[in-house]
Amino acid sequence: MRLFEDVIGFIAHPDAARFEGLALEVFRYQLEVVPAYREFCAGLGVGADSVRTIDEIPAVSTLAFKYSSLWAPDADQSPYARLFMTSGTTIGRDRRGKHLVPLPEVYRASAMGHLKTMLFPDRHRMRILAIHPTADILPESSLSQMISWCIEEFGTKDSPVAADRSGVNPDAARDYLARAERDRAPIGILGTTAAFGALFSDLESCATRFKLAPGSRLMDTGGAKGQVEPLDALAVCEKARNSFDIGAAFVINEYGMTELCSQLYDATPLNSAEDDSPLERVKIAPPWMVPSAVDPATLHPVRSGEIGLLRFFDLANVGSVSAILTEDLGIVNDRYVRVIGRARRAEPRGCALAIREFERAEARRTDQQSGSVQSE
Repeated sequence: MRLFEDVIGFIAHPDAARFEGLALEVFRYQLEVVPAYREFCAGLGVGADSVRTIDEIPAVSTLAFKYSSLWAPDADQSPYARLFMTSGTTIGRDRRGKHLVPLPEVYRASAMGHLKTMLFPDRHRMRILAIHPTADILPESSLSQMISWCIEEFGTKDSPVAADRSGVNPDAARDYLARAERDRAPIGILGTTAAFGALFSDLESCATRFKLAPGSRLMDTGGAKGQVEPLDALAVCEKARNSFDIGAAFVINEYGMTELCSQLYDATPLNSAEDDSPLERVKIAPPWMVPSAVDPATLHPVRSGEIGLLRFFDLANVGSVSAILTEDLGIVNDRYVRVIGRARRAEPRGCALAIREFERAEARRTDQQSGSVQSE
């Protein structure tokens, strides 16, 4: 557990000079204890002694979490372990990606540490309205767990949940928003883009608008699934102003995923020196995460300012695999990331190659476990 404690310590007191050394130590640990990752790296000809920099650490595609258990074989026996699942994607047959977090304390330290900086820099507790289910309702969702922790750390006792597994409860949300308006109490509203889309639609249908107290804010966690009319960042900001009287600077979009224990957030005047325009926003990664952009064909880093597939090394993923390759395109400048959008399936040839290599590694590992011999 020493390495986990070192990561928690780094999250509490980041030191850029120590990052790469700790990152390489985390990589070697994961290579040793995660069989599927070890086989994947071996198939690429990469061993513990052949990696000298973070860029040389093989990244696992987010799709790989749908193929295998990317954690130590006995990690799920820990009384603290939590298994989170993605919303599901069809690949041959319907599979849901799984990410086991052996020590959720690391996830909590990361998620709350950066959320405090990006959404609650004023450090004041406030009422929070969740329009996405919390962990007691949706325990397999990493977002639900994050929202539950957020309410515990930054919310008041008057912080309800207006959602269940089927979606938003607009009546409960409207009633609570009306009470918050009457009380002139600042409020934080947390939910996915789809949840906000449903709430905005309900408010517009009944011609209801609220003038929430100054300091109120909104965290939109993204996610197009379930949206009848997809909302972009500009539309969310406009509707937040029209429906809640919340300015663009207090509308923060989160970039995160089940496969990562750390998240990125919009840079606005609330948390940084950036302007409050919702157009062309950049997102900020926490100090314990290194983002990069790689060429979709070769998976080699692109030059600064060029568009590439987004790749992350997340220290908070110490219990699984820290080097993660996404399906998203973006531009990276230090810890600042401009997310462009999803890569077309035909483009990321290197990503497809990485998935095929992972499938081969998983097949070899399965055959070895069953005692069979695989011929190449």
